[in-house]
Amino acid sequence: MSDKPVFTESPYLFNTYRRQPVTFVRGKGPWLWDDNKKRYLDFFSGLAVCNLGHANRNVARAVSHQVRTLLHTSNLFSTLPQRELAKELSTRTFGGKVFFANSGAEANEGALKLARRFGFVHPGPDGPRHEVIVFEAAFHGRTFGALSATPQKKYQEGFGPLLPGFPVAVYGDMASIKAKLTSRTCAVLVEPIQGEGGVRTVPPSFFKELSDFCRANNLLLMFDEVQTGVGRTGTLFAYQNSEIVPAGVVPDVMSIAKGLGNGLPIGALIARTAIADLIHPGDHATTFGGGAVPCQAALSVLHQLTPPLLSDVKRRGTLIRKEISGWSVEMPFIKEVRGVGLMIGIELDRPGAAVVPAALEKGLLVNCTADKVIRLLPPFVLSRTETMRGLKILKSVLKTFGGPS
Repeated sequence: MSDKPVFTESPYLFNTYRRQPVTFVRGKGPWLWDDNKKRYLDFFSGLAVCNLGHANRNVARAVSHQVRTLLHTSNLFSTLPQRELAKELSTRTFGGKVFFANSGAEANEGALKLARRFGFVHPGPDGPRHEVIVFEAAFHGRTFGALSATPQKKYQEGFGPLLPGFPVAVYGDMASIKAKLTSRTCAVLVEPIQGEGGVRTVPPSFFKELSDFCRANNLLLMFDEVQTGVGRTGTLFAYQNSEIVPAGVVPDVMSIAKGLGNGLPIGALIARTAIADLIHPGDHATTFGGGAVPCQAALSVLHQLTPPLLSDVKRRGTLIRKEISGWSVEMPFIKEVRGVGLMIGIELDRPGAAVVPAALEKGLLVNCTADKVIRLLPPFVLSRTETMRGLKILKSVLKTFGGPS
């Protein structure tokens, strides 16, 4: 009989997650420790959240100071951290104004309301416009508006009827998008890289064509950068990375979250000033969004995302993709290795879910999405030695999945 501790989930929690059999109690940099003192190398970053590693000293210092100074006031009053963060985000993106939320889903809910207000203020020949074109395999969140904009049966089934007004186009296919255009269309919502959809990319030229299409038809171009943003692709935001989006293509609206607080819940919606000003007092609100504590965490994150660190994200990502691509000779079931920066997908010719617990057993955290894609989202603070150590573990795990599919 094995003397390995048996993992038992809490009987007091909703059964909403397929949890791995581990309870983490401590983290430092790219490492995590469980309640049995076993150490793990984290190639997942809490789902692209802890980009600067666990227990980041500067974030901890900023949060600790703010907790002792001012915790909460509500958004009926102003705080200095929120004002400073809004200025930082506006200055380091395309200008405009910022609305703070608690998550990526909430940021996307705000984007959808903003799109419909835009379509109301700028109606078509048949009246107010409300349709937002979205894409197959997209993921924008699990709240009702965001879920309605997420055309994946596994997320939507059993929760209908969902909100109408989300025609679905093929990612990267302009002909498909043009076929969905009606007199009711007001916006297009797109991920620069589809994360949950399998780390799917499209040629940069697609975004130039999409931008021109939106301008020609008076549509808002809305980027969901919840997963691609905050340095993940080697630039502060993916739309600033010419490997993904051509220079000069700028969204009207952008949603961000995940890595912005390095573990604290914060999301943001950034919109061009003329678009943001369509929302008036009372039109949209949040009790906790943009609180002083998560805003201080986010300020610390942005201050640490320097050009040298972002350049290293690109270099480290290139190294990882090159190394894994070389495995395909001995592991032909690896169909493709793709991604930008430290957002990497390894597509297999078979289901990859079993890779996750096998890697965990060997002390490595990875993820499987879109059934057959092993997703790597390592923290930016990995050393080269730690990078190669993680890849060695992953290679040994993948080797056990050889044979016929």
